[in-house]
Amino acid sequence: MPLAPNATADPKKELRATLLARRRALPEETRARAAGEAAEIFLDAVRPPAGEPVAGYWPMRGELDPRPLMARLAGRGHPLLLPAVAGEGRPLTFREWREGEALTAGPFGTREPPADAPEGAPGLIIVPLLAFDGAGYRLGYGKGFFDMTLAELRRRPGVIAVGFAYEAQRAERLPRDDWDQPLDWIVTEHKARKIR
Repeated sequence: MPLAPNATADPKKELRATLLARRRALPEETRARAAGEAAEIFLDAVRPPAGEPVAGYWPMRGELDPRPLMARLAGRGHPLLLPAVAGEGRPLTFREWREGEALTAGPFGTREPPADAPEGAPGLIIVPLLAFDGAGYRLGYGKGFFDMTLAELRRRPGVIAVGFAYEAQRAERLPRDDWDQPLDWIVTEHKARKIR
């Protein structure tokens, strides 16, 4: 069921709490099935150029798991990157990662490649989210890391940002701030939506 934000002093805060609870309530088998289905839909719809570095994310707090998709992309010759927090108020950096390599604990409950892993620049970035709307806007955890990062990455032409989420995270229209960055695609276990 799509979400409709209520008129409150901080509608983003209320939506975050609602979405986190809804996402955490999904049974593990539903999550696993959705990850596989979304990976198939992604590969059918979004076609990064051969050899293009792809940034994924390490799932937390019940996020749709991109690891099955990342494994398939690596099998097709795409170098994989994972985000690393560079500091409060700064864009994310991206470090090379291969399946099976150890990760370190990052801030806010994240997992990231170690600091000595080589950095890379993704041509395609798979973005986690709490909610998305039909215009391609997303609701994150409120720190602004992905919005800052997308603004920085889009200084280079051709960078594609794909939101990866459960269909249940769809909202009618999300509250927006001037710095919010729209996504180019949204992929769920039901469909791929090309936004831009």
